Amino acid sequence: MQKIAIITDSGSDLSSDLLKEHNIFSLPFRIIYSDNEYEDGVSITPYELYDSLEKEIPTTSLPCMKKIESILTNLEEEGYTHVIAIHISSALSGTSNSVRLALEDHPNLTSYVYDSKTLSMAQGSIVLSASKLVKEGKTFEEIISLLPTYRKSVHTYFTLNTLEYLKKGGRIGRVAGTIGELLNLKPIVFVGDDGIYQTYAKARGRKQSINKLKEIVEGYLSKNKCNIWIIEGNAIEESNAILNALKTNENINEISTATVGPALGVHTGPGLLGFIIEEL
Repeated sequence: MQKIAIITDSGSDLSSDLLKEHNIFSLPFRIIYSDNEYEDGVSITPYELYDSLEKEIPTTSLPCMKKIESILTNLEEEGYTHVIAIHISSALSGTSNSVRLALEDHPNLTSYVYDSKTLSMAQGSIVLSASKLVKEGKTFEEIISLLPTYRKSVHTYFTLNTLEYLKKGGRIGRVAGTIGELLNLKPIVFVGDDGIYQTYAKARGRKQSINKLKEIVEGYLSKNKCNIWIIEGNAIEESNAILNALKTNENINEISTATVGPALGVHTGPGLLGFIIEEL
């Protein structure tokens, strides 16, 4: 009899309530300041992070190896036989590799580490889908075979107030923009199939960039039913306005807002606004 555990990391932006409801085990990234260290979403909130950025831009680090080891040991003690670990894009973090290495010391756990090649609620939606399959009694082999299908169905688009934080954090990917910033051009960024940030389009100013995001979402909704997450980083009023404008669309299956966690917020800064689109 298989007893399957689903593991992810805090880059999935799944709330503590969702983690608990779906019995998902999450590894928090570390937020490191000159005088202190915090666990992403555990001992520091997104808004505490944004409030601190003017004083100091912290660095981020992989989940603590002791934490990974502790979770794996506890899973064995609780009788789990299989582990499916679904992690943030390996182009942005080495978490997948760290977990893969840790699992080598736990041969009693049959495991599979999946590089989601995405982040935030796009990663979170894959994790939730996998956890639902566990509840439905699907086998380990069935679940891992479906993960690429779930990845193909999710799309991530967002805009930023500034590229400063992506540049400082070394996460700029294929997003270009120094000259564009001088012209107040705001990039619409998407996460490619390779898990790297890329420029999808540019818009003049904040209002136009948000309108472009809406056009992108409406394009998907004109073709398919979708689940939509509006992701925001210290832009809750704008995200609520978009929620109210879109929620009556008949092709939306579910729609909600989600706050980008501290570890991702370090690299995007305040003002991120975007969409995770899951085609059904």
